[in-house]
Amino acid sequence: MILAPSVLAADFGHLADEISRAEQGGATLVHLDVMDGHFVPNLTMGPAVVKAARRATRLPLDVHLMIEHADLYIDAFADAGADWVSLHVEAVPHLQRTVTRLRERGLKAGVALNPATPLVSVEEIAAELDYVVVMSVNPGFGGQKFIPGSLDKVRRMREMLRRRNLAAQIEVDGGVDEGNIKALVEAGAEVLVAGTSVFGQGDAAAAARRLLEAAR
Repeated sequence: MILAPSVLAADFGHLADEISRAEQGGATLVHLDVMDGHFVPNLTMGPAVVKAARRATRLPLDVHLMIEHADLYIDAFADAGADWVSLHVEAVPHLQRTVTRLRERGLKAGVALNPATPLVSVEEIAAELDYVVVMSVNPGFGGQKFIPGSLDKVRRMREMLRRRNLAAQIEVDGGVDEGNIKALVEAGAEVLVAGTSVFGQGDAAAAARRLLEAAR
């Protein structure tokens, strides 16, 4: 299991320290939520913050593009230091072309599914993906409550990948905490994004350790 703390919930005035503390607690991936105020109703960060995070850690950076015309910004985020990049089915007109471009830039390619987006949306391209992000909240804001039906969606996603013998990992993003992380792992999730349950608990290292222990 990979724990990926979301810096959206971190103190940006002490970003390097926050990431370092999460890493000390066992985090092995850093998640960055990029929002444009159009695709989702919030405005967060751009390539400059990704570049700052790149300077702060050697851990891989998982950049989640919740933006319109995401395909136009792949090079900017790749140049900033992203390692993984996910984008939404609804945000690009030619998904396969965009996934190919991610691969050409040496990035792990992911596709994110909103709570109401069906699994069939990625069925035709699943063989080309490194990971699929199951959104367990509606994207746009941190600290939201986990949508219970997401657990079954993870199970169905795992079964679809298993049935086709595909290697894509399942990432879950939204409302992950000590109360649901074990069930998510048992359902088939391999990458767990956690924002306020890591950075909103006072000691990010201790919070990360508690999540990992709960998952086991």
